[in-house]
Amino acid sequence: MGSLLKGGGDQLTIQAQARGGLVGLLVCDYRDGLLRGYVQHDSQMVSSLEGVPSLGTLFGDGCLTIIFEVAETGQRYQGMVPLEGATLTEAVQAYFERSEQIPTLIRTAVRSDGDRCSAGGLLVQHLAKGEDGRERLDVRPCDWEWEHVSAMAGSIRAHELVDFEVSLEKLLWILYHEENEVRILETETIRRGCRCSERHFEEVLARFPSEDRRGMRDERGLILVDCAFCSHVFTIQD
Repeated sequence: MGSLLKGGGDQLTIQAQARGGLVGLLVCDYRDGLLRGYVQHDSQMVSSLEGVPSLGTLFGDGCLTIIFEVAETGQRYQGMVPLEGATLTEAVQAYFERSEQIPTLIRTAVRSDGDRCSAGGLLVQHLAKGEDGRERLDVRPCDWEWEHVSAMAGSIRAHELVDFEVSLEKLLWILYHEENEVRILETETIRRGCRCSERHFEEVLARFPSEDRRGMRDERGLILVDCAFCSHVFTIQD
């Protein structure tokens, strides 16, 4: 989904809040190739799991929020949908159908090899075609080009998305080698990375009244800030 961002510094954030399941909160964001995430969960319930849990088992009742932030303009676009469907992928796909009204197909897969876990995904989306003042894409009775492209993408198998022997270029060739033209743009390497810093937390703490900050200090007069994303503890001198 990060590939939908247009400019440098733009950010995508996905947040799932729920109750009654294994996960109470899931947050992840992507910006300029950096991906980070956090999951608040019930470890005892997770240890008793058998097999692959359903979306309902994972989250119970909840909602999914997706936020696009545009760095150049400072604008923030937010949409919210219920956490419904068989998987989290289906819930995200439903966001595009309900909130964006843009035909979208998403496929994901995860493979576990001992302590190593690999994941892969594919997103295919209809271009907007400048819809201002025109008929919405989602209400058109038939769009054979989209039907064809989405059908081909939907035929991909889970193991192909996590096969290290199949490159992204080869995967596109498998799906669309009969098309007149397939363009491959420069790819961006996804890296695990947290953007927290001591300076950032100093600026955040500076917004609190001095009395509140006084209550945050330990016996040494320091404020300890634990970043949930990277589990690094920052020592702030107030």
